[in-house]
Amino acid sequence: MEQLSDKLKAMGVRLGTAAQPAARAPAGFPIHRVVDGADLPTHFGETYRVEKRYPPGYQHGLTPIAVTCSLERLFEWGGSRLPAGLDLRQVVFLDTETTGLAGGTGTYAFLVGIGRFDGDAFRLEQYFMRDPSEEAALLAGLLQAMDSSQVLVTFNGKSFDAPLLNTRYILQGISSPLGELIHLDLLPLARRLWRDRLPSRALSYLEVSILRAFRTQEEVPGWLIPQLYFDYLRSGDARPLAGVFYHNSMDILALAALFAHTARLLDDPLGDLVDEGLDRLALAKLYEELGRVEDAIRIYRLGLEQGLPEEAFWSGIDRLSQVYRRNGDWLSAVDLWRKAAGHGRLDACVELAKFYEHRQRDYPEAIRWMETALQTAGDARNFPPYLRRQALAELTHRLERLRHKLEMK
Repeated sequence: MEQLSDKLKAMGVRLGTAAQPAARAPAGFPIHRVVDGADLPTHFGETYRVEKRYPPGYQHGLTPIAVTCSLERLFEWGGSRLPAGLDLRQVVFLDTETTGLAGGTGTYAFLVGIGRFDGDAFRLEQYFMRDPSEEAALLAGLLQAMDSSQVLVTFNGKSFDAPLLNTRYILQGISSPLGELIHLDLLPLARRLWRDRLPSRALSYLEVSILRAFRTQEEVPGWLIPQLYFDYLRSGDARPLAGVFYHNSMDILALAALFAHTARLLDDPLGDLVDEGLDRLALAKLYEELGRVEDAIRIYRLGLEQGLPEEAFWSGIDRLSQVYRRNGDWLSAVDLWRKAAGHGRLDACVELAKFYEHRQRDYPEAIRWMETALQTAGDARNFPPYLRRQALAELTHRLERLRHKLEMK
């Protein structure tokens, strides 16, 4: 019986991309006339590769991309142990430009940029798919380039870039180089560090606000990139793609600079690099969650001495007091609760009432703080009415229970 694949071939339908001849853009403005690169031969044909080197001491904006500190805390935050004897040349930074943001089997990565340290310099390589028939060659070139890598660094790569590339490797029947790598995705860390201070944690926003780097007029917005590639496939005119290559290279450089910057922040959270109190508190929370309590306490205390918005200050006081409480340092916790209660902080009044009830068995003092809490809740003008009613009901119930305990004593 004739197979379906044979029928399709007889109709002129090409199956897959491996057997397709590589299409070439019309002679007018092919990619090599727009972006300086060269053909890279692979077992699956040729792909186009662009390579650039950035000298030792290169800064992206005001931020050096050289790593001059320990990476131990950065890897600890990422849930991994720093590989013994890790060579920075084994760390690869990756970013893709794709035909869409939805992912799935219909989305191609037509441009993949990778960066790595090369001694004191930084080398950036970009692999470009001039036609969908070159996808296997692009993936093979990328596989070869990442052969000695141990660590993959991305920005939102765990959710997008890595799954997309893994899908493309599967569809081409090539083993993906990404699965065996330690993957550090800096987007979750950026959200933790700057969500309380910055309105956006997009890489382009961090590039300006944190790294102090500004792009030139060559930049094209990310949302436009898929359409520029589709236009190129139809027209063969690669000139508009110059901005896409620039965009991708800047993303790689920003990623490397952010990697170095966050590594320095985590390695020295008490240092002068942290000039914002909100950033210091964010670092304290990270250290707290890593179980490094004594370090977290020092960072909290220093952060509270820096300029902070009022709500952030009292939130920091509350976090630090809870660290003291969990660490068994009740004297320090009570000192902070008294300070906060003196400024009308309801939660601090309740914590003091709990302390005197459960730790000291001093019911009169517990009642006094619960009465203060009730008065604070009643006077709180920023309470929506339904929340005030709920708080008053709960506090009244606790107060009645305390009075009953005192009577039964």
